[in-house]
Amino acid sequence: MGVISEFKAFAVKGNVVDMAVGIIIGAAFGKIVSSFVGDVVMPPLGLLIGGVDFSDLAVILKPAEGDIPAVVLAYGKFIQTVIDFLIVAFAIFMGVKMINRLKREEAVAPSLPPVPTKEEELLGEIRDLLKARNNQP
Repeated sequence: MGVISEFKAFAVKGNVVDMAVGIIIGAAFGKIVSSFVGDVVMPPLGLLIGGVDFSDLAVILKPAEGDIPAVVLAYGKFIQTVIDFLIVAFAIFMGVKMINRLKREEAVAPSLPPVPTKEEELLGEIRDLLKARNNQP
């Protein structure tokens, strides 16, 4: 089997396609979460702690000199990224938790036995009548 045909067999599998779709949706979800954190969560949080904008928090290790830019430790951006991660992780946790609960409910739901057809009912009655007739003295 050639490399191309092996790759085709691998790429066409459902799991690979599902994973690709998940990655694309995840990237879009990441942008939504970043906007949510940066535009909705962080401004009120910064206001609560005294008007601090986390993305501006930084320590200048070496000031700029001529054409050489400053060396800056931008820990505010790191704090914002950590909050982004926590929100994404919590959202994924809640999604997985919901899916697991649905799977448990599906597994617990008892399946009803199939309802016998009219022919099966008639055959059962005939069987019972034959048994009763054979058991007579």
